[in-house]
Order: sequence, then C-alpha cells, then structure tokens
Amino acid sequence: MTTLVDPDVERIRSLNTWGTLSYVMHLIVAVGALMPGGQFGPLLLVVSLIIDLIKRDDAQGTWHASHFRWRLRSVLIAGLLYLVTAPLWLLLIAPGWVAWGVISIWFIYRIIKGFVRLNQGREMYTE
Repeated sequence: MTTLVDPDVERIRSLNTWGTLSYVMHLIVAVGALMPGGQFGPLLLVVSLIIDLIKRDDAQGTWHASHFRWRLRSVLIAGLLYLVTAPLWLLLIAPGWVAWGVISIWFIYRIIKGFVRLNQGREMYTE
C-alpha cells in the first residue's frame, strides 16, 4: 500500500522545523549576550540570518512568510543594536551589560511572541 504525502503539508512541516530552529538560535543569542563567555552569539546570529534569508522564498504564499519577515527584522535590529552598543563594554562592565540587557529583553520578547504564534500556526502581524 502506498501512502501519498501532501506536498503542502510537507512544506509547512519543513517551514515549522526551520522556524523553530531559527527561533531557538535567536533565543540562545539573546541569553548568551548576557552571560560571560557568550561570544558564540554573533556567529549564531549570522547563521540564523543566513538560514532565514535562504528559506524565506520557500515560505512565500504561506503564513510562514510573516514569521520570516518578523525574524529577519528582529535579527537585523538586535544585531545592529548589539554592534552599536558594544563599545560600552570598554567603559567598564556595567554600561555594556545594561545596554545588552535591555536589547536582550526586547529580543527575547520578540522571539517568544513569534515562537508562540508559530506553534499556534498563526501569522505574525508586524508592529
């Protein structure tokens, strides 16, 4: 007996997997930015950005497209903010930690919000 696999169902499953992986990498970056030794964050930020850029065409015409826009916008804004505030670490630890703490809280909020909606199978609206 042969079972037929609906290509649209497989496409959505694949996009769910890639979306979950991307959101998890974002979460690791946001938490790692607050921890000593969290220098792996920039690499994961770039990897997640590349994954989202490569896979976003696969999401066109699905509710996942809004999640790719959401994640790409979140990564670009967070990455830029982390980069701009990086020199604060040279002023002593506290200014850099405070700045990255605020950025990370904002980033974690966006990650959780997107991840929850992804798991609900709901489109992301943009703010």
